[in-house]
Amino acid sequence: MAPLFNWWAKESHRGTPVVVKMENPNWSMVELEAPSEDDFLISDHSGRPRDKGRGKNAKQLTWVLLLKAHRAAGCLASVAPALFGLASAVKRRVASGRTDADNDNETVKSRFYSCIKVFLCLSVLLLCFEVAAYFKGWHFGTSHLQIDYLWVTSLGVKGVFDWVYTRWVLIRVEYLAPPLQFLANACILLFIIQSLDRLVLCLGCFWIRLKKIKPVPKEGAVDLESGEKGFFPMVLVQIPMCNEREVYHQSIAAVCNLDWPKSKLLIQVLDDSDDPTTQVLIKEEVEKWQQEGANILYRHRVLRQGYKAGNLKSAMSCSYVKDYEFVAIFDADFQPTPDFLKRTVPHFKDNDELGLVQARWSFVNKDENLLTRLQNINLAFHFEVEQQVNGILINFFGFNGTAGVWRIKALEESGGWLERTTVEDMDIAVRAHLHGWKFIFLNDVECQCELPESYEAYRKQQHRWHSGPMQLFRLCLPDIIRSKISVWRKFNLIFLFFLLRKLILPFYSFTLFCIILPMTMFVPEAELPAWVVCYIPATMSFLNILPAPKSFPFIVPYLLFENTMSVTKFNAMISGLFQLGSAYEWVVTKKSGRSSEGDLVSLVQKEPKHQKGGSMPNLEEVKEEIQKQEQKASKKKKKHNRIYVKELALAFLLLTASVRSLLSAQGIHFYFLLFQGVSFLLVGLDLIGEQVD
Repeated sequence: MAPLFNWWAKESHRGTPVVVKMENPNWSMVELEAPSEDDFLISDHSGRPRDKGRGKNAKQLTWVLLLKAHRAAGCLASVAPALFGLASAVKRRVASGRTDADNDNETVKSRFYSCIKVFLCLSVLLLCFEVAAYFKGWHFGTSHLQIDYLWVTSLGVKGVFDWVYTRWVLIRVEYLAPPLQFLANACILLFIIQSLDRLVLCLGCFWIRLKKIKPVPKEGAVDLESGEKGFFPMVLVQIPMCNEREVYHQSIAAVCNLDWPKSKLLIQVLDDSDDPTTQVLIKEEVEKWQQEGANILYRHRVLRQGYKAGNLKSAMSCSYVKDYEFVAIFDADFQPTPDFLKRTVPHFKDNDELGLVQARWSFVNKDENLLTRLQNINLAFHFEVEQQVNGILINFFGFNGTAGVWRIKALEESGGWLERTTVEDMDIAVRAHLHGWKFIFLNDVECQCELPESYEAYRKQQHRWHSGPMQLFRLCLPDIIRSKISVWRKFNLIFLFFLLRKLILPFYSFTLFCIILPMTMFVPEAELPAWVVCYIPATMSFLNILPAPKSFPFIVPYLLFENTMSVTKFNAMISGLFQLGSAYEWVVTKKSGRSSEGDLVSLVQKEPKHQKGGSMPNLEEVKEEIQKQEQKASKKKKKHNRIYVKELALAFLLLTASVRSLLSAQGIHFYFLLFQGVSFLLVGLDLIGEQVD
C-alpha cells in the first residue's frame, strides 16, 4: 500500500506536485486486489481537482491495465476448476450406468427412442457424407435452391462418390425438400398462432394491472379485524396425501392454525400411504392436534383405488359432509396462511353462480438450483398471466388440484370426482364449467409449497400433467359439443384450452426445433427463417419472464430448457392422445420437506399444551420402526442421478446438425443448434437439478 501512495504522490504534471485523496474512506486491503481509477481523486497543491485525463501518464495506465488483467486472470482461473468438476461429475454419471430405462414404459420408450435413434444415425451418416463432399468441392449451400438435373450432370462425373452425391442432391431437391418444407411451414403457422395467443394473454395481463382489476368480495362478507361479524359458513378442509413423510407435519400444522371458527371447520387428513410407519406418524400427528383442540380426523382407505381422485371421492361420501357448504383442498406440501379462508370464502357470499375460488402458488425453494428457478418462471407466467386473465375475462381456468375452495354443490352437480384420468382437477373444472359454474382466481392470495428439485421428479410430474389433458380431451369432447354453453366458450375449451395450449404447443416445440431444424441442415433446400429460430422465441421468452423479473438473467437457459422439456411433453401428449401404456402412470412427486422461514416454523415446532403420558411409548416405538425402515431402504435403494437416453440422443443429433451448419456458415442456426445441443446434453446427464454424490 505504501509504495503505491508514495509513487503516486511523487508524480507531477508539468512540474506541479500531486496530492492523492481517497474517494472511498472504507477502502480496505481486500479491495486493493483490483482498484479502479475512480477510487482516487487527483488534485494539485491548491486542493483543486485535477482533470483525470490530464493526470494519467504511461505508468498510471500500465498499473490500471495490470490490475484489470489480474482480475480477468482470476475469473479465468475459476473456470478451470468448474470444468474439471463438471467433467468429474459426467465421468461418475457415465460410470454408474444408471439410465431412465427402469422408470419408463418399455413399449412406449422403444418406439419413441427408436425414432430418435433413426434420425441420429441418419444425421451422422449424412454429416460424414457432407464433410467429404465439402473437401471435394461438391458442397451445396442454401443459395443453390434451384438445381437443374442438366446443370448437375454437366459438372462431369469423375468417380463413384461424385455420382452418388449428385444423385443425393437431386433426391433431396425433388423428393425430400418439398414435404419437409411443407411440414416446416405448418409448424411455423402453429408457432405463430400460439405466439399470438400468448401475446394476447400478456396484453390482457397488462390491461388488468393498468386498470387495477381484481375480484372483490361483497361488503360485509367478513370482518378481518374482529372476526365477529361476516360470512362464516361451514367449511370442510381436506389434505390428501400418500407416503408424504417429509411434509405431512407442515401441512397439518398450517391447516390446524387456520383462523376460522372451530365449530364451523372440520379437517380431514386423507392418508393413502401404503407404508405402515408413515401411517403411524401421520396418525400420531393428527392425535397431537386433536389434543390441542383442533377439529381434525384421520382417514385411511383399505382399498386404495383411483389415486387422488379415488381418495377425494371416498372422503366426500362420508355422511357428515352434507353439513358443510364448502371444501378447501390442500396437497401435503402446501402451507396456507392463517387468513387463507377469510380471504377466499367471502367471495362466495351472494354469488350463487361461483363454484371455485383458486389461490396462487408460491414456492419456498424457488432459488434452490437452476431447475427450480426455471420452474418458477414457468409457473409465475401460468398463474399471473394465464389463470388471472382467463379468470377475469371468461370466469374459467383449470383447477390446480390444491389451494382452492369449492362449493360442494358445484362438485355434486358436476358429477363429483372421477377416476378416469390422471388430471382429476382439470376434469372436475371442465365439467363444472359445462354446467354453468364460474371460477375466480385470486392473484394476491398465495399458498406456499415446494418445487421438484430433481429432474427425475420434475420429469414424472410433467408427464402426468401433459398426458392427462389429452385423455380428458378424448373423453369430454362429445360433452363439450352437446353442452348448452355459448359458442365462444366451446371454442375456448376445444381450440384454446385443449388443442392450442395442451396439444399444439408440445407438438411444434419438439417437431420444429428438435427434428425439422436439424434436418434442414442436411436438406438445405428446405429452410427455416432466422426470425423463427431466434427472434420470435426470444420475444416469447421475454414475455414469459416478465411476471418473474428477478429471473431475467436466466432468460437464455429458460428458452433452451423449454425446448429440451418438449421431448417429455411430446411423449406424454402422444401417450395420452392414443391411450398408450404410460398414459395412466401416476407417480407421487417427490418432496424434500423444505419449509419456509416465516410463520410456519413456529407452527411446526409448536409443542402440545397437554400431552398424555400414554403416547410417549408409542413415539419411541415409532422412532425405532423408522430407524429399521431407513436401514432397510438404504440397503435396497440409494438415491442417485440418472442418464436420460432420449435427451442424450437428441443432444448428439443437434450437435451433429450444428457441425453441418458450420460447414455452410448459416450463422444463427449454428449457434442455436450448438447451445440447444449442449442444453440437451446437460439434461441428459442429469446435471441441471439436484446433484447426489
